[in-house]
Amino acid sequence: MAILSKDDANTILKKVLSFSKADECEVTLNGQNGGNIRTARNMVSTSGAADNVSLAVESRFGKRSGVATCNEFDEATLRRTVQRAEEIARLAPESPEYMPFLGPQQYLTSNAYAQNTAGITPDFRAKQAGASIDLCDKRKLSSAAFLQDTTGFVAKRNSKGLEAYQQSTNMDFSVTVRTPDGTGSGYATTDFTDISKFDAAKLTQIAADKAAGSVAAKAIEPGKYTVILEPAALVSNTDASLLGALMQSFDARNADEGRSFLSKKGGGNRKGEKLFDPRVTIYSDPTHAEVPVPAFAGDGRPRQKVTWIEKGVVKNMYSSRFWAQKSGIADIPNPGAFIMEGGTQSTQDMIKSTAKGILVTRLWYIRPVDPQTLLYTGLTRDGTFYIENGKIKHPIKNFRFNESPIIMLNNLEAIGRPQRLGGNLVPPLKIRDFTFTSLSDAV
Repeated sequence: MAILSKDDANTILKKVLSFSKADECEVTLNGQNGGNIRTARNMVSTSGAADNVSLAVESRFGKRSGVATCNEFDEATLRRTVQRAEEIARLAPESPEYMPFLGPQQYLTSNAYAQNTAGITPDFRAKQAGASIDLCDKRKLSSAAFLQDTTGFVAKRNSKGLEAYQQSTNMDFSVTVRTPDGTGSGYATTDFTDISKFDAAKLTQIAADKAAGSVAAKAIEPGKYTVILEPAALVSNTDASLLGALMQSFDARNADEGRSFLSKKGGGNRKGEKLFDPRVTIYSDPTHAEVPVPAFAGDGRPRQKVTWIEKGVVKNMYSSRFWAQKSGIADIPNPGAFIMEGGTQSTQDMIKSTAKGILVTRLWYIRPVDPQTLLYTGLTRDGTFYIENGKIKHPIKNFRFNESPIIMLNNLEAIGRPQRLGGNLVPPLKIRDFTFTSLSDAV
């Protein structure tokens, strides 16, 4: 039952709304199905599948609201869920930031669903995992990988006339490859809406080459270096990331209330100011062919194409509906994904143009140090290499870094060709004066 058609979802939503006695009522259906396969030491270790649909009812009396959920859809359960939401609402305190539910909206058409991905079978997962394992077996390397695919839908309807429905698909794959003695490590990752271009063996080859090439790493002194950061060093599916942290800071309320690097001394925010290199342009577009996202946010607001940074200038920030109304600013929801414009250079092209520098495959264990300067710390991992005269000279031991994406995006040397990662479109970046503070013995 996990993926309901628009008609089937609306049949349930209309029935639930008919039970409501509240001043306002909104009902949301979410469903997902999919599966995964995990490998370790060149063997399949686990596999699984998920299939679930849940319904949430939010009932309101004046400025009081209550939410109840269920995952069974017989009439008695639906009635009890509505009644429970209304009971909670009557007991709840009034919300000081109450906003009425949205009425009818117009949404863009987002192609966030691909039948190829929705049709993934256990056999497909097994074949992709097998191709990855076979490559490592032949090279006498050890791998650990995870492949996961999800097909989902969300349907929303309320008593004010709002109707929204969207299906989406996603598949992500990551692999870490180690040498037998554990001294060399490589990593590669990818994700797709449509899996037609996915090739686990090709990704594993990249990780395997890095693992083999990172054996016998040499220690060099910490300090400020020119670095080439691959996309996996900039965004992440599973952990904090430097560009992810930057985009999460574009919340107008945090800026207005002094909790952000976008806060202005004395109050207000820094919208309209040039804070980055003029080559930096970042935008979002729910209809983008490579990184489509649902055409509406969680509260039903339509997503549009929005430019966040244009030629280094902060152009827009997102906010809640309440803060947009209170502050008199544009009512823009969070983007769901972002696209950073880039150039045509590959990572190899950037290496060739580097006299001395460091290639970073991946950053991890990233933690905030100072939210007002967006200073973060973390470690390099899974392949760090010294570049000299346009070539990789030798692997080097990993570093701890202390760096802010604000400073980083003001120290740009070059921007490469964007790649999809973590649902975003991000180019490799060549950065001068990137700060490494100490060595790390981790591989």
